[in-house]
Amino acid sequence: MFGKGLFQGLGITFKRMVGPNITEFYPEQKPVLPSRVRSSMGLQREKCICCNMCAMACPNGVIKLTGEKDEESKKRVLKSYHMDLGRCLFCGLCTEACPTKALTVTQEYENAVFEADDMKWDMIARAERKGKEG
Repeated sequence: MFGKGLFQGLGITFKRMVGPNITEFYPEQKPVLPSRVRSSMGLQREKCICCNMCAMACPNGVIKLTGEKDEESKKRVLKSYHMDLGRCLFCGLCTEACPTKALTVTQEYENAVFEADDMKWDMIARAERKGKEG
C-alpha cells in the first residue's frame, strides 16, 4: 500500500522531468489566450447612446454613466462612464445588453494595481488613452 503510492508519485515526477519544457517566459512573451477570455472592459464612446441598459443589466451595479442631450444633433451624448472593476464579475451581461455594442469585453489581462481605488476606472479617459496608443 505505501510502496504503490510512492512509485506512482515518483513515476509522474520522472515523466515531467524528462518530458518537454512547458515554462512560459511571461514578461517577454505574452501568452496566447483563448478567444472567449473575459478579463477587461472596453468602451467605444462614439457608439454609446446613453440608454443605461448596461448599468441595469449589471448584477453588482458597478456601472455609473451620465449623458445629456446635444443641442445641435438632438441626440444623447455620453458625459461620464465609470466602472468599479474591483466588484465586477466579468460576466458579460452588460455587453450583451448594449444595443450598439459600445461596451465590449477585451482580452487585456494586466490589470493589477496596488491601491483599491485604482480599480475605479473612468472608461472615457481609458478609451481615449487606448486610441492614442493603438
